[in-house]
Order: sequence, then C-alpha cells, then structure tokens
Amino acid sequence: MTIKSQLESLLFATVKPIALKDLARALDITPAVAADKLKELEDDYKNRESGISLVNNGKSYQLTTSAENSDLVKTFLKSEISGELSQPSLETLTIIAYRGPISKTEIERIRGINCSLIIRNLLLRGLIEEEFDKKKDLNYYRVSVDFIRFLGLSELKDLPGYASLNSNDTISRYLEEKED
Repeated sequence: MTIKSQLESLLFATVKPIALKDLARALDITPAVAADKLKELEDDYKNRESGISLVNNGKSYQLTTSAENSDLVKTFLKSEISGELSQPSLETLTIIAYRGPISKTEIERIRGINCSLIIRNLLLRGLIEEEFDKKKDLNYYRVSVDFIRFLGLSELKDLPGYASLNSNDTISRYLEEKED
C-alpha cells in the first residue's frame, strides 16, 4: 500500500478535516513527505475530473465533493436528511443514545463496521452532537437535545432500559477487551 493511498483512506474515513501533522504522525512520516503526497493526490483528483476534491486550508486536509457537483449533492443530501433513517442509522443512534458519550471507534467495535457516513448523516440531521476530548485526542458523540425533545423525553434516563444498558458490564468489558 502506498503512502498516497493510505493518506486517501484516512481522509475518506473521517468526517472532519485532519491536520497535516496528524496525518504524518499516523503514517510515521514527516509532514513534508505527507504534504508532497497530498499534493499528488490533489492533482490526481483534478486531472481525472473527479467528483471528489482534496481541500487544503494550509493546516488541515479534507476530502469533499467537487465544486462542479456541489448543487447535485446538496439536493440529494436534502432528501436524504429529511427521509426515514436506515436500519444501520437507527442502530448507531441507539448505541449513541444508550452508551454516549461514545467514540466512533467504540461504536464501530459494537457494530463491527465503519460508521463514518452514518455518523456524518446523524450529525447533519441534528440528531447527535460531536465533542472533542483534548486529553484523549478523540471525538465523542452524544444525542442532541433535539433528539431527546423529539422523543418526548426530558432526559435520556427516561429511555426504556437506559440504566441497565448504559452501564452494562458485558458491553463495557467487550469494549475494554477490544482496546487491547
């Protein structure tokens, strides 16, 4: 696997921009090497008239929809956001409601699949919120006040079986085992 493809995978798997230094650290390369490979990747997207662009604000990078396709994507996402939630989205939302605040990694351990797009869609719908923990250098997710209000609850503890699922020892042990 090439450095360029590894950088592309990291950028694809995340919802937010990633700092150059973090990309370099993840691949154990210098920021200069990472910047060179990212420039190559950006040129690749431009040269093949891709629907994807690599955006660089000088400090961080993110894969986005190309400017030419942005209206199409906005229209599509608007219908996606207002439509019903898919089964995987409902499962992910349930995990966040009962176990939140919870990291993306923990959600993926429980579900067994990548949840980047599901989390992005839940964020866009305003059903969950993202909070960055500086000490752990991780994003954590929790349900939004709008979600709680939509369910007609005053707090999450009013969810059926909340106490037993929120502090379930079996789930906690499973998540701890997977960290090792």
